[in-house]
Amino acid sequence: MHLKLKVFAEQVLVVANIFILFLLLFESKLVIPAWLQTIGRMHPLILHFPIVILLLAMLLEFFRFKPEYAGNAFYRDFLQGLLLIGALFAAVTVVMGLFLSREEGYTGDILTWHKWTGAGIFFLASIMYWVRNAKWYKSLTARAGAMITVVALVLTGHYGAALTHGSNFIWEPISSKKEIAEVPLDQAVVYTNVIRPILEQKCTSCHNPDKLKGELVLTDPKSIMKGGKSGKLLVPGNPQMSLLLQRVHLPMEEKKHMPPSGKAQLTLQETALLTLWVKQKADFEKKLNELPESDSLRLLATAYLRPHNQEEEYDFVAADENKVKELNTDYRTILPLARESPALAVNIYNASAYSAKQIDELGDIRKQVISLNLNKLPVKDADLKSITQFENLRKLDLNFTDVTAAGLKELANLKHLQNVTLSGTKLNLNDLKGLLPQWKSVKTVAVWDTKLSAADVQQLQQANKGMNIIGGFKDDGKNPLKLNPPQMKNPSPIFAQTLVVDIQHPIKGVDVRFSMDGSEPDSVKSPLLDHKTVINKNTTVKAKAFKKGWYGSDMITFDYFKSAYTPDSSTLLAPLNRVHQAEGVKTFFDHKLGVIGANNPAWANNWAGVRDNDMAFVSEFKTPVMLSSLGVRYMVEEDTGIFPPELVEVWGGTTRDNMKLLTKFKAPMPVKGERASLRSVEGTFKAQQVSYIKIVAKPLSKIPDWHRNKGNRALLLVDEMFLN
Repeated sequence: MHLKLKVFAEQVLVVANIFILFLLLFESKLVIPAWLQTIGRMHPLILHFPIVILLLAMLLEFFRFKPEYAGNAFYRDFLQGLLLIGALFAAVTVVMGLFLSREEGYTGDILTWHKWTGAGIFFLASIMYWVRNAKWYKSLTARAGAMITVVALVLTGHYGAALTHGSNFIWEPISSKKEIAEVPLDQAVVYTNVIRPILEQKCTSCHNPDKLKGELVLTDPKSIMKGGKSGKLLVPGNPQMSLLLQRVHLPMEEKKHMPPSGKAQLTLQETALLTLWVKQKADFEKKLNELPESDSLRLLATAYLRPHNQEEEYDFVAADENKVKELNTDYRTILPLARESPALAVNIYNASAYSAKQIDELGDIRKQVISLNLNKLPVKDADLKSITQFENLRKLDLNFTDVTAAGLKELANLKHLQNVTLSGTKLNLNDLKGLLPQWKSVKTVAVWDTKLSAADVQQLQQANKGMNIIGGFKDDGKNPLKLNPPQMKNPSPIFAQTLVVDIQHPIKGVDVRFSMDGSEPDSVKSPLLDHKTVINKNTTVKAKAFKKGWYGSDMITFDYFKSAYTPDSSTLLAPLNRVHQAEGVKTFFDHKLGVIGANNPAWANNWAGVRDNDMAFVSEFKTPVMLSSLGVRYMVEEDTGIFPPELVEVWGGTTRDNMKLLTKFKAPMPVKGERASLRSVEGTFKAQQVSYIKIVAKPLSKIPDWHRNKGNRALLLVDEMFLN
């Protein structure tokens, strides 16, 4: 029975050699079905068996011809069986690895070396098994074969680890810490010394030239900006639209969350650095000291780079990590001030969602909070009492808040407070005359863009010589700067009947000039926005900011949409795309507009999409309405296969079962290489009273021949429809 099993195993070994040789020769033509992919993914599970068995076999083979072992029958038989089992396990591992390598994301030189060293181990073990009893096979040959096999095992393991964890996996803990700790702050480049190390530690193990997951490489600036299979990774200046940050913020249980579950995750500090870097237009060359001293990216990157022993020593312990994680929300981030420091910096965002409760909830970490940023929030005097709980607070940002001198007196109780920013508040000279002497520990106060003149700032500085009173930029016209574009202040660009256009600029004395005829505004002939401009139809407003002594801003375009009617109820007639469900049929009339870059789950909540069927639904009005047009807002991103609707049909009637076609219309198609954009198309028809409407938007049935997905159905994404 034992002999029969041995003969069978030897026959299997012969077949395995032929099969693996066949797979290697015709690998490029292999198409692996799903069930074989499952077997291929067991490669990491099984590979440890042949490694251990072959290492033991090679150790025994190395000493096989020693006199005390050469005549030992048990030694000979045990070694032969061990070598046979090791070769068979190696065959299984190689076959699984070849199946796995055919999946997306595996390519490059490291994969080639891993594949051929692994296959070489199997062929070498097989040859040694068949020739080890030949007369010419002596001690020198056995030892050479054993040593070559062990070296190949080490190399194969090294290349496998590089594929799985990145090429610098072994030395990463030493090299990354050295790079972070030793770079002088005045020489640090934001990307090179801050962003790249984060990517190398958390991302490049799966996104490098040798392991091309999602066709994405994150090892160099050119590849980062190129993006991957899902499109552009970054939208410089807009982290909300950047796929990198969208994937990072997906829930852990989501398949597309990055880094994947089981891998080392980005810390809150690292996520914030990536977000701020993208917001700063993802500059790969900018040095840290070229950023303004008060810039958030500079402050956080400095804390990231600065060794802990350069920080102030605190007499309190670090807060509970789980508690800090629990207190972090979409509108409140809590980050360590420096690596290994117990001190925390709190930033609260979104004026519309702000309440004093967001401050009160921080009671469990009140000793650790030394920096609090409430910039541009509707903070009132009453909220300042909540701030006094942070007994170790050093820095407080109250820029553009609603605080007054009466409330700010509460801050006198903070014995460690050193830096207060009050820019953009309504404080005047008399307010600060009485207030500043009460702040015994404060060293710096910023008061630019307040009611204080340059003379007032100078007077305050002379009266408070222990403080640095920062009056800010002097608008004397000698060193002109370029204005940033004006901002839309309307709560929503969608309105029912009429709307007063509210476009403003944060700097005082700036003229905002506009046009509504498609022309570019100029500083002389174009009308001034005076908060009296009323629109009553879909309107595109182009605006620029101008001020004497400054360079004019770049032009910015705002689209306003009239939507007179909202249905009382709606029902889908066909399913939406699995990824782009948004709020279902409610999406089309919720007055929420989407942004470019929504071809992934993180930003699908404002986009409803279809590809395999029509976008079709019926809406009801409990009270009949007089309709004469339908507008559809959609996304165009030809690079990722998002195209306009091929045809839109509008049906209407007084009953659900008796509707007639009111109109049908098409949208213009993009051309090759066209930039991603948000557009709208409108269809008009003879005004008539309806209680029910049916809208059918058909995705493009065949993508043009110039596209890489030619002939396939396009994805249609719609975020809003306008009924008038």
